[in-house]
Amino acid sequence: MANFKGLSTLSSSLWIIFFLYFAFIPKLGVRAWSKEGHMMTCQIAQGLLEKDAAHAVKMLLPDYVNGDLSALCVWPDQVRHWHKYSWTSPLHFIDTPDKACNFDYERDCHDQHGVEDMCVAGAIQNFTTQLSHYHHGSSDRRHNMTEALLFLSHFMGDVHQPMHVGFTSDEGGNTINLRWFRHKSNLHHVWDREIILTAAADYYGKEIDLLEQDIESNFTDGIWSDDLESWRECSDLYTCVNKYATESINIACKWGYKGAEAGETLSDNYFNSRLPLVMKRIAQGGVRLAMILNRVLGNSQEDFLAAT
Repeated sequence: MANFKGLSTLSSSLWIIFFLYFAFIPKLGVRAWSKEGHMMTCQIAQGLLEKDAAHAVKMLLPDYVNGDLSALCVWPDQVRHWHKYSWTSPLHFIDTPDKACNFDYERDCHDQHGVEDMCVAGAIQNFTTQLSHYHHGSSDRRHNMTEALLFLSHFMGDVHQPMHVGFTSDEGGNTINLRWFRHKSNLHHVWDREIILTAAADYYGKEIDLLEQDIESNFTDGIWSDDLESWRECSDLYTCVNKYATESINIACKWGYKGAEAGETLSDNYFNSRLPLVMKRIAQGGVRLAMILNRVLGNSQEDFLAAT
């Protein structure tokens, strides 16, 4: 597993980046799960943190977010376009062979130049390993723990967005231009944001918090409650991240690409059948992010990194 570059110890320049992010976020576009999708994933995760992990997360976050992890979960999408962080761009997705409908780490986890581990599955393992040094304190200053937390939290959202493990030729649906109801969009953006915003508008009075509460209720005492423990199962991180990516490409093939040809209009039938999948993937991403953070930041320090 390659040790990614660019992660120095926390400095004043990082706080400047955070400040600029908040100052200009209304003017910036979003990719991956939308801002709303990433925030829901991180809010779900933070609500499931055990005491020690919750304290560590709060200590790693800048004071002005008041301990709210979700406030910075979209940050990696903003800085990927900045020169300092441009190397992180390939870490947000996985390109798989067209219509293969499977994920193979050795085959697929690399950037356009063939550099190994440069994909979202490799990034999750790398940043989890870095974050596991948190309890080493000041004796280990090799990594920026705040950045590791933010990248890990963001990429756990990305790997659960099905079209982030898509086909190479269409860039995960980005080049499949179509219409979402009455406006222009593309297939990737439909899964990133259109389904979420349409659900919020149609069923929740545009209140994303109500949508998130509905997602949470589905795994606390609803239709997914019996699946919760299986979502959390993870004997080693390499196997688990491969599983998450495989789930996504399977959904992309069966539900993402199906019935979504370029130039078509997607509307009620597509929306109603895909919304439950989007909600479930956000739930799984949050539950699994909490599981990882509890393991690496909690007192138990369960060793599930050995295979990475």
